[in-house]
Amino acid sequence: MVKLKAGSRPPWVGLGAAVWVQVAAGNPFNFPLYSPTLKSVLGYSQQQLTLLGVANDIGENVGILPGIACNKLPPWVLLMIGALFCFLGYGVIWLAVSQTVSSLPFIVLWLALCIGTNSGAWFGTAVLVTNMRNFPLSRGTVAGLLKGYAGLSAAVYTEIYAGVLYSSSEKLLLFLTLGLPAICLALMYFIRRCTPASGEDSAEHGHFLFTQATSIFLGIYLLTTTILDDVLSISYVISVSFVLVMVIFLLAPLAIPIKMTLFRDKSRTPSVSDLRGSDTEPLLVGSKREEKQAKSTPSSYVPVDQISENQEPYLHVSLSTRSLGTLEDDEELVDVDILLAEGEGAVEKKRRPKRGEDFMFREAIIKADFWLLFLVYFLGVGSGVTVLNNLAQIGTALGANDTSILLSLFSFGNFIGRLGGGAVSEYFVRLKAIPRTIWMTVTQLIMLVAHLLFASALSGTLYAATALLGICYGVQFSIMIPTASELFGLKHFGVIYNFIGIGNPLGALIFSAGLAGYVYDKEAEKQFAEGLVTSDETCLGVMCFRLTFLVLAGVCALGSLLSVILTVRIRPVYQMLYSGGSFRFRGTSQS
Repeated sequence: MVKLKAGSRPPWVGLGAAVWVQVAAGNPFNFPLYSPTLKSVLGYSQQQLTLLGVANDIGENVGILPGIACNKLPPWVLLMIGALFCFLGYGVIWLAVSQTVSSLPFIVLWLALCIGTNSGAWFGTAVLVTNMRNFPLSRGTVAGLLKGYAGLSAAVYTEIYAGVLYSSSEKLLLFLTLGLPAICLALMYFIRRCTPASGEDSAEHGHFLFTQATSIFLGIYLLTTTILDDVLSISYVISVSFVLVMVIFLLAPLAIPIKMTLFRDKSRTPSVSDLRGSDTEPLLVGSKREEKQAKSTPSSYVPVDQISENQEPYLHVSLSTRSLGTLEDDEELVDVDILLAEGEGAVEKKRRPKRGEDFMFREAIIKADFWLLFLVYFLGVGSGVTVLNNLAQIGTALGANDTSILLSLFSFGNFIGRLGGGAVSEYFVRLKAIPRTIWMTVTQLIMLVAHLLFASALSGTLYAATALLGICYGVQFSIMIPTASELFGLKHFGVIYNFIGIGNPLGALIFSAGLAGYVYDKEAEKQFAEGLVTSDETCLGVMCFRLTFLVLAGVCALGSLLSVILTVRIRPVYQMLYSGGSFRFRGTSQS
């Protein structure tokens, strides 16, 4: 068996640093904060603004290149590329908004926004793929946690925007241009592949609970301070204090590696990291007959039917550790080992993978489950991102005094959905082997209700509908990611999940630019002709978006139906993977 390299660090340091990088990866959520300035300073129509929103979503979600790169380049290179894109893209937009450079063509700003927000795809892929591999037995929890911080980033930026930057879009864009690259460059050393967590550490569950609890407190804190800043006349000193407390909350996950360093648990069960440098081969634990059989075949490839019950846990650790920790440096050696093992009959010759094993991208895209997952995700996030991109205009049309509160509320709901979706689905998938996609069904039905609330414009429902939609929107992300890894493996996970992620900008293009922007502009022209508004770029009242919301409600109904079909199809896979309440690795090269 290929031995683990000595000197790797525990994965908790990287997870703590990943929190900050994920907040930086959430930079596309700032679009509603500076979109009104783009419209007023540059004189764009609502349809042009929604086209910029599409650029925002394309940049954020088209991550095929970082998905391919994550298997070929170390994470710090992906972070450097993301920092460069962030600097270049937002730098051009800042030049336009500050009017340092005037009369930039619309297409230049569109491309600049694509490039700037694409930094989020590079940041997110680097930390998500790395940490999913570092915690292979807690995929749903890790995906929900990291995507939760990304969703909460909108509230983080709103806190900075309203409290420190004097609600200035120009200063916000400058912060995105210079501040975010600086943060990612400072943390890139800590984002690296480590010894995969084996799940044997009894304190691991408590560590995840601590991180989840601090993130929830951070979300509540941000929502509270944003509302206070809007309702009360807060001085600049107090606003800065709010931001400093927020920074302390963001640093909280680093308390785990600090605690592990200062208070080492010497009584815990030996884990994979304890076996580093040891001559003991976990697969060769068992009876004398089993040891003899193991010596007669390549040590990494013991036939499954010859493994005793006591050996099974070691097999799981061995396969995951071999694949996740060392294969990127030994791919050629592994290929030779496989050929030798095939020749000696230790393993079967290469065949097409089954669901739950490692798929190459070209193998995954010919599967019906892949496209069902894509369509369900596309319909769910497409309807949600339409509301997000037009949230400022929706709030104004429906009489909201401060649309930044709506954004903060949506962001908090998005965070709760991402965090809760990962944690809840992880609990039920281990308890009853219930497919995660059942929660996509439930939340899309709730989204249907939220869209109908928007369309009816009933008094007092605006904020409730915004929060509901944010929660359900967030769940789509935290469910799609681990589901993709469980159906198609971790080896090419970066490419697969980033391709499915294209559903977000595709939904924005069809539902936001093609539908919402068109309907809004037509109603604005009608109201201007009737003398109800002073500009043909402003629309007031429920009719500005009613047709859009009714269509989106139908979209969510279709998404719910497809999600039910997908859930029924993949239930046997989850029963196989999680029989007995514990995850079973089926792939042998998930690096």
